[in-house]
Amino acid sequence: MTVQTAEHRRVRLYWWKEALLVVAFYLVYSWTRNRFGSHKVDVGKEPMHAFNDAMRIVDWEKALHIFREPTIQGWFLSYAGFMQFWNTFYGTAHFIVTAAVFIWLYRARPSIFPLWRNVLGATTALAIIGFSLFPLMPPRLLDSHTLYGGARIAESRGIEPFGIVDSLEKYGGPWSFDSGAMQKVSNQYAAMPSLHIAWSVWCALVIWQLTRRLWARVLAAIYPIITLFGIVVTGNHYILDAVGGLLTLGAGYVVGRALYDWNERRQLARLRPAELDAGGPEVSESLR
Repeated sequence: MTVQTAEHRRVRLYWWKEALLVVAFYLVYSWTRNRFGSHKVDVGKEPMHAFNDAMRIVDWEKALHIFREPTIQGWFLSYAGFMQFWNTFYGTAHFIVTAAVFIWLYRARPSIFPLWRNVLGATTALAIIGFSLFPLMPPRLLDSHTLYGGARIAESRGIEPFGIVDSLEKYGGPWSFDSGAMQKVSNQYAAMPSLHIAWSVWCALVIWQLTRRLWARVLAAIYPIITLFGIVVTGNHYILDAVGGLLTLGAGYVVGRALYDWNERRQLARLRPAELDAGGPEVSESLR
């Protein structure tokens, strides 16, 4: 008897189900942001927890001799145009590239789309849990005197300034965290793990399977590297956040693969024995 997999069956996909999943994830993110993230600082709670977690990350990086964020950023602070470019890259590529690859995958390879959609969804869900359990003040806020910053806490403890600049505040970009709209839709303490890294590596892995063109595969391999540079030079993430992003993607693959395999077994069990013997094309109602 021939056992079929999604690679050998036509896979029926519904764009509206994928859109509903995106909306569901945003609603969950919004709930966790309001309950655990920077948004609750608006009601007067000092960002002590996020600052304490930041000090843990800094101590761990110093112990590993990788606390290089101030040095890396310092090399480029005198180049305003350069910093503005990376502010824009940080705020736009993360969504545009991931969305483009997601749509490309949906249209070009429906047979593997459910697996990699599951991986992306599981990775994002695990990251949201991480944001909730480990609110982390990013490097750019350590020396900041703003509502979300840690300068007052550091001064009260006699901690010297870290020398990391909020590049978006200093040089500008496509948006501002100081605007009321951004404060309501963003969690400024959602730094660990870095979804920028997790999603960029996901994009690279998917593109590698979608094309054999050498130039495209080279760009796909470079994309996570330049993303790592972007999140550090703008002061939005610690290097360990990137490590956390990779680990989260790995865990997301395990979870996403398990969901995919479970659904494949469920679909195969629904096929008639004669259809399995014939090995003809069948329709897979994969997880959406």
